[in-house]
Amino acid sequence: MSEKFDIVVIGAGPGGYVAAIKAGQAGKKVACIDKAHLGGICLNWGCIPTKAFLKSAEVFQSMKHAGDYGLSATGVKADLKKIVERSRNVSGTMTGGIEFLFKKNKVTDIRGTANIIASNLVEVTDTDGNVSTIETDKIIVSTGASPVSLPFAQVDGKNIISYRQALELKKQPKKMLVIGAGAIGVEFSYFYNAIGTEVHIVEMVDQLLPVEDADSAKVLEKEFKKQGVNVYTSTKTKSVEVIKDGKIKVTLESLKGKETELEVDVVLSAVGMKANTSGFGLVEAGVKLDERGNVLVNEFQQTSNENIYAIGDCAGKQMLAHKASAEGEIAVAHICGEAKHGVDYGQIPGCTYCQPQVAGVGLTEKAAKAAGKDVKIGKFPFTASGKAHGVGHPEGMVKLIFDAETEAIIGAHIVGYDATEMIAELGLAMKLEATWEEIAHTIHAHPTLSEATMEAAMDSVKKAIHI
Repeated sequence: MSEKFDIVVIGAGPGGYVAAIKAGQAGKKVACIDKAHLGGICLNWGCIPTKAFLKSAEVFQSMKHAGDYGLSATGVKADLKKIVERSRNVSGTMTGGIEFLFKKNKVTDIRGTANIIASNLVEVTDTDGNVSTIETDKIIVSTGASPVSLPFAQVDGKNIISYRQALELKKQPKKMLVIGAGAIGVEFSYFYNAIGTEVHIVEMVDQLLPVEDADSAKVLEKEFKKQGVNVYTSTKTKSVEVIKDGKIKVTLESLKGKETELEVDVVLSAVGMKANTSGFGLVEAGVKLDERGNVLVNEFQQTSNENIYAIGDCAGKQMLAHKASAEGEIAVAHICGEAKHGVDYGQIPGCTYCQPQVAGVGLTEKAAKAAGKDVKIGKFPFTASGKAHGVGHPEGMVKLIFDAETEAIIGAHIVGYDATEMIAELGLAMKLEATWEEIAHTIHAHPTLSEATMEAAMDSVKKAIHI
């Protein structure tokens, strides 16, 4: 037996490292175990490096349209190798920041593979194969999720790739097929199209970003087509075949039976994620899983084994970094006897960082009506915003959904420049159960993009000023 801890966290992603830091701040003796770099997929191969990629694409697009701003730029080129290098440097900086925070909060950083062998015992195998056992009062599992593959299009890392390989391609493909139009598929479609790759994106349902409001999806599809992205909705990928010279033959089929054949250089599979819940001793420790392999938890993230908690992607629901962090805080608060309530999953914002950006919180119009709610809806287009024209991005809109009976906001959806920054105001409004009138009477600075929020609230009662 090596050392005893109050809390052992398995996984150092945005759920795990936040939980470890919060536990350290609470005076607990805590260890965090991860076989790879601190920050998990988010900091190393997800949220952060992709945003670095997308910023490069955005700047490149702006440079190509310099004339629109009265400027001149010639010989503009995209260098994928240098974009990848910058992305890796950004990730490295953030990982170093977590190392500092661990030391500051006295969190013991352990590198290795964890296996729960009892409710209070965790076995750790390091990279050299050495095995040690750690005793602990409580365990927080934050093991994340991994990409899934279609049966006929298994990820091989070369011809058919996941987001992981898409972040470090050494050669820019001339043609790419993206299967799946969730946030991952949409963001990489935007990036590779922006730097000059011919991109085709296919989605089985009738819109891009299936979880977002339909109006936001329509705007995004229109803008993607303007940018040159080939969009196929209500379409399935029928077959994927590697042929001569490493080319890939793909057959798409619409719901009406129309087939389209493509020949591309690489296929990016972005069809979903599956919880990492096998190989950690969870079932053996009495932890129950649902039919999809997600850990079942109560509102305080406690599993069927009262000494073990689960947070983040492995616990199901929204697979988002900020959701994982929020759950980590709840789990630690419950262990410390301070939790009063769990995470409100109806108020977790979702963001997609292509251009135009897409962000939403709360109910979509479709979901609100399906729930039997009588709603008031307000919209304000950025074409009526002076600031949007000034920054050169008049595309998109703000859409707000209010409960007609209570007049409180129950959904907010933004598509446009800086939508992912603007959504926070509406998340706070939902938390405070703000009414259309309270939002409309909150004075917004002029000129700002956020004025569109105020105007959309006014539009819900047909009192918008600038439309």
